[in-house]
Amino acid sequence: MYNSKIKGLGYYVPENVVTNDDLSKLMDTDDAWIQERTGIKERRHVVKGSGETTTTMGVKAAKIAIERAEIDKDDIDFIVFATLSPDYYFPGPGVLVQRDLDIKTVGALDVRNQCSGFVYGISVADQYIKSGMYKNILVIGSELHSHGLDMTTRGRAVSVIFGDGAGAAVLTREEDNTKGILSTHLHSEGQHAEELSLIAPGMGKRWVNDIIADNNPDDESYYPYMNGQFVFKNAVVRFSEVIVEGLQTNGLSATDIDMLIPHQANLRISQFVQRKFGLTDDQVFNNIMSYGNTTAASIPIALTEAWEKEKIKEGDLVVLAAFGSGFTWGSAIIRW
Repeated sequence: MYNSKIKGLGYYVPENVVTNDDLSKLMDTDDAWIQERTGIKERRHVVKGSGETTTTMGVKAAKIAIERAEIDKDDIDFIVFATLSPDYYFPGPGVLVQRDLDIKTVGALDVRNQCSGFVYGISVADQYIKSGMYKNILVIGSELHSHGLDMTTRGRAVSVIFGDGAGAAVLTREEDNTKGILSTHLHSEGQHAEELSLIAPGMGKRWVNDIIADNNPDDESYYPYMNGQFVFKNAVVRFSEVIVEGLQTNGLSATDIDMLIPHQANLRISQFVQRKFGLTDDQVFNNIMSYGNTTAASIPIALTEAWEKEKIKEGDLVVLAAFGSGFTWGSAIIRW
């Protein structure tokens, strides 16, 4: 049985920088209020009319990852695309990436696990490679939040948090079972699904025809909702649990961690987890200050940046961990 390893990484974010001061012109907020609660200073937003989408950002990140993996695009055997913000309700962006990269007719799978989507995607790819079914798998996390946010005072608790961007990784076979992805751990707790959700449009309660028929300017069902304090309390517990689970599975402890890449949900959550595990600033990589929460894209963007800054080197133990809507959470333990 093979292990899988990350052979190439890439990320892309829009050029348009949106600062906290920029948001203060749209809603009743300010830089100090946002930084105190989230740690975010700025984020990137796609400019409407630019043609940039969740798919096009994913494609740009993927091209970089494929080039760095030193393989041809037609060496890709399978595509996994994680997002909560697809270009279309259907089909998903996985097939659009296959088309836009002009890759042969490989399988393309879409993962809808929001903040933990990339970790779920890595886990799926890892199992396919372990089984020998595929050799090179492209995993993408990409989000375009800005077009779907309530950019008024009514929506400020959510809208100040999110940004746009994409990250990608190429996973390939590793014959040395002491290297690469050692294990992945996935969980869900659907009883809290509505605590962080976007209800409409959906077949379950309100579809497009209902929204159009009602024409209700006060209808908030098609904007994201988050019970912030409840999500925070659950996040710090689940982050810690799933990291411990991964370490214990591999006979490791927190002292073995060289780099923790947490989902960039909130800087305060990352700092809480860092203190809990006794990690230094050099052992945890955060970039939410510059990009906001990019959901499924946040871990691959941060992982790529950490690698580019040479904060990850061969032999390091790298831990990925995420928690978010669903509730879903997961971790991946990687020997680089």
